[in-house]
Amino acid sequence: MPDKPDLDVTTENLDRRYLRMPHAERGMIVGLFGGSFNPPHQGHALVAEIAIKRLGLDQLWWMVTPGNPLKSRNFLAPLAERIAESERIAADPRIKVTAFEQALGVSYTANTLARVKARNPHVHFIWIMGADSLQTFHKWQKWQEIARTFPIAVIDRPGATLSFLSSKLTRTFDFARIDEDDARVLWKKPAPAWTFIHGPRSGLSSTAIRNGSRPGSADS
Repeated sequence: MPDKPDLDVTTENLDRRYLRMPHAERGMIVGLFGGSFNPPHQGHALVAEIAIKRLGLDQLWWMVTPGNPLKSRNFLAPLAERIAESERIAADPRIKVTAFEQALGVSYTANTLARVKARNPHVHFIWIMGADSLQTFHKWQKWQEIARTFPIAVIDRPGATLSFLSSKLTRTFDFARIDEDDARVLWKKPAPAWTFIHGPRSGLSSTAIRNGSRPGSADS
């Protein structure tokens, strides 16, 4: 798989501020929530809301990726369209919708996080993902390196509550699990460190929305 994605033809119509990495002040606690968001929906917004509240985040970067190397681009909406829809859904002012990965020219999360860490050495980052991503996380390039870069918060999703029991990520780093009651101090823990956060769940699914079917499909 190429490490550099094809340029999105809609980039020229995109406000350039979305191609810049958001600004975070020294000492801030910032959540990194990445995905295709194809399309974004209220289930994504709920994950972001839970993360902000339970982790005590100052900001959450809603990172709209150019494309997922593990997924087909055949039905991928234009980047500008996914950003506009994300802005509409992400109402909390602490959420910063961004597509800076497009400007970096990277498609793998491990590379993105390395750049984020290098540019923001005095900011406390937490990688955030839905529990439905646990089953495929070990297929991500350098997945163990990701776990050793920033603490990880896994937010519960419908049908994935028990996924951490069989996930290769959580079994490999079982020793690094933090009780969810201590989620607000996760940022203080050196990676690897992770927690599983339970809470309200939305059955909305990007795949179901694209297919015009009922909520509950597995793709977030």
